[in-house]
Amino acid sequence: MEILEQRTANDYQILVEPLDGPVTARRGDTVIARSDRAKVMYETRLPPVIYFPREDVIADLVPAPDHRTFCPFKGTASYADLKIGDTTLKNAVWCYENALPEGRAVDGYVAFMPDTVTDYELSGLHLHASPSGNISGPTVDWLLREAWTLLNPEDLTAAIGRRLVEDGIAVSRFSVLIWSLHPMIAGRHYIWTRTDNHVKVASPSHGIFQNPAFVNSPLQHVSNGLGGVRQRLDANPDEFNFPIMEDLRAQGATDYVAMPLPFSNGQINVLTMASDHPDGFTTANLGLVFECAPMISRLYEVFALRSNATALLETYLGKRTGARVLGGEIRRGDGDVIEAAILFCDLRGSTRLESELSRPDYVALLNRFFEVTTDLINENDGEVLKFIGDAVLAIFPATDDRAQACSRAVSSARRIVETLAAPDEGDQPKIQCAIGIAFGEVTYGNVGSRERLDFTVIGSAANVAARLGDHGKRTGHPIVVAEDVCQDPERPPLPLGRLELHNVRAPVEAFAVQVGS
Repeated sequence: MEILEQRTANDYQILVEPLDGPVTARRGDTVIARSDRAKVMYETRLPPVIYFPREDVIADLVPAPDHRTFCPFKGTASYADLKIGDTTLKNAVWCYENALPEGRAVDGYVAFMPDTVTDYELSGLHLHASPSGNISGPTVDWLLREAWTLLNPEDLTAAIGRRLVEDGIAVSRFSVLIWSLHPMIAGRHYIWTRTDNHVKVASPSHGIFQNPAFVNSPLQHVSNGLGGVRQRLDANPDEFNFPIMEDLRAQGATDYVAMPLPFSNGQINVLTMASDHPDGFTTANLGLVFECAPMISRLYEVFALRSNATALLETYLGKRTGARVLGGEIRRGDGDVIEAAILFCDLRGSTRLESELSRPDYVALLNRFFEVTTDLINENDGEVLKFIGDAVLAIFPATDDRAQACSRAVSSARRIVETLAAPDEGDQPKIQCAIGIAFGEVTYGNVGSRERLDFTVIGSAANVAARLGDHGKRTGHPIVVAEDVCQDPERPPLPLGRLELHNVRAPVEAFAVQVGS
């Protein structure tokens, strides 16, 4: 195995110095610790932290085994409650009992949460400011100048992995988990490996939150806002709390880190890295990534915002309409005059079903009705424009072929009626519907108020389709179409004559489409 030279250099530092003299920690008038062997840790861009030998803590410490945090530089911190008289301060004290090399100088020492100590007496000692640091180098320069030109998160993930390796960090695996706003997908996990220089993308469903592999993983820990994770995989075997650690160790990894990748809205995503270098990651390695994380986060957030916008628009408006809105057709009056077949599908007996079924069962029935209808319309290159109560309005644009648009609409209607009438799993009742189809010229675009718009179709064909569906409801015909919509020589439609339809100016020549074999 090739061993990469860890040559990254920057000014991210962790310095631990002894405090030569007595140091006292007080909470109000109560002394909670006093020591002549205290130490101070200076870490880049963090306030100095004073550590005391455990035996020099005067107040009572009560272990808090259910609370831990993980620092990518210092390791796993265990916590204790601090008891002062009748008062107990939860998780007020932390300690690194198996510190990583960067924090080895405070191994076994304890420190107090900032709001626990009201005053430190340093007996003339002075703390200086932590180093501010100055991170630069090829990776930072690339993030500032070139990374924004990448077109998708897959390319960005692979590029970051390669850049870190080129910058002297022995990254064998780099991944980013980004949560999403999608009805079916919880998020996307981009995983790059150095050996094949390839990005694998996983798109877990919302069931991931009940999956044991995720529940017991660093991804959940970080996403829940519990801080980062750092594990040396060749030491401290008792700290292998996540199964992924053993898997990575078996693949030759020596070090692992997971850190939060927050978005501007507070959403916590996760960045992870594994190293196969014998010495794992150095402080300089992790400092570089830690400092660059906000910039990396913003790059992924741009992709996520567009992905979420696309998913939401497709979910609520449909793919074709969503693409038009995302493409800039967002002003009132924006739209086109097109020819299209309009399909209106209405659930029959909905009032009776709602009274007979429980609310959850009725909602489940409605969801099945909408799902079947939408799937079959999409299969025939149509698009559902909206759900109107317990009805569906869909469009089949004609482009240059009226007959094809009508044929796709009729094919969808037949399949919808047949599929809904088939027995469902469980005790759900069969679903009946009434469908009306008309063809004509419609305006396809935005209507509404200045602040609240609806992307829909306006025109007589939409009204005729709805009224033909109403007629089918009254007469028991599942599919009623206007003249010339159904041209099926094998199963010709049944003529219904010229119908006087409500709010339709002229009578409409209507036909009932035959369903079944």
